Amino acid sequence: MKLAHGLHLAYCTNIHRGESWDETFHSLKQDTMAVKQQVAPDEPYAIGLRLGAAAAKQLSQGSHLRDFRHWMDQNNCYVFTINGFPYGTFHGTRVKEDVYRPDWTSQERLDYTNLLFDLLVEMLPEGVEGSVSTVPVSYKGFDLSDRALGEARKHLWKCVDHLEHLSARTGKKLHLGLEPEPMCTLETSKEATRFFDQMRQDRRGDMRIEEHLGINYDCCHLALQYENPHEALGRLASHKIKISKIHLSSALKVRPTNEVRQSLEAFNDAVYFHQVIERQQGGGLHRYRDLPEALASAPEEGAAQAEEWRIHFHIPLHQVPVALYDTTSDHLLGTLDYLKAHPGTCSHLEMETYTWEVMPDTMKSRHVVDQLVEEYRWTLGQMKQHGLLN
Repeated sequence: MKLAHGLHLAYCTNIHRGESWDETFHSLKQDTMAVKQQVAPDEPYAIGLRLGAAAAKQLSQGSHLRDFRHWMDQNNCYVFTINGFPYGTFHGTRVKEDVYRPDWTSQERLDYTNLLFDLLVEMLPEGVEGSVSTVPVSYKGFDLSDRALGEARKHLWKCVDHLEHLSARTGKKLHLGLEPEPMCTLETSKEATRFFDQMRQDRRGDMRIEEHLGINYDCCHLALQYENPHEALGRLASHKIKISKIHLSSALKVRPTNEVRQSLEAFNDAVYFHQVIERQQGGGLHRYRDLPEALASAPEEGAAQAEEWRIHFHIPLHQVPVALYDTTSDHLLGTLDYLKAHPGTCSHLEMETYTWEVMPDTMKSRHVVDQLVEEYRWTLGQMKQHGLLN
């Protein structure tokens, strides 16, 4: 939805299943419209569209795109951002590290991303910027060589070239956002600044990077790193790195007692990575690749001395702390504080809680539409309190 100060707010449709365009369009008609009826029945309604590679290719063929644009016009909807992180299947099967494939070392990732922008530019309303979020270059577990990382930077520069041509042809501002995530090439704000320094060294003096390439700032992911949002966003700003989009999201935060460790089995699913970053009493951080590894760690290996675990499991934004669990919503609220203090930092806001299907029943609403409506109400309430709606 269109808000004050040029802000746009949507929820990311990666919460719904949809690998083909038909499946994606069905969920938009069924679930997204049901949410709209409750949160913005008579106002222009923004869609944060997730398009995998198969759906994007199908949307580009025949009359699908024309039909979709007509449907949006009829229903007072618009698309301003696309989630281009998951290339393939994202629900109902093992995703784990496959979510990073293909990465930016591959031509497939470049071609897919360019296609997303080709589609997006045809959907954007006049005067609205377009963003696509993507994988944070690659996954550290793939153990890429310097040569491979150099190839990834070349592909990202080719994407910048493509965006410049699209922008020149259409007059629309377009930008790609790399989304830092635990255990990936880009995890922290410091790693992001180092990577952008390398990108700039590859093409010295090419200022287009500041317009077309930036960071998709996921509040959950940066909170997992125990980063302060004012420091992280300030660091990116001081390096002239665009904040392409902000994911409004929260991670699970716990004190790993024996009781809590046993209860966390309810979050241990076979679909997604749930990286755990442990803060020890001395202040050091220890990383676990996935929740099962953290749960299997013996106390003498450090878990008993752990002060806190932050777990990569997206929790509903309106979730309040309970006896055993807390969330990192303080990072999200700190991000809103930063936006108030620094107008113009980012105009694209997207709520992202894709874990609906694997979430324990005690934490989710009766229906996905109910959860999304509650998240909208919570988010709009917090934005109002932070002075972002007037």
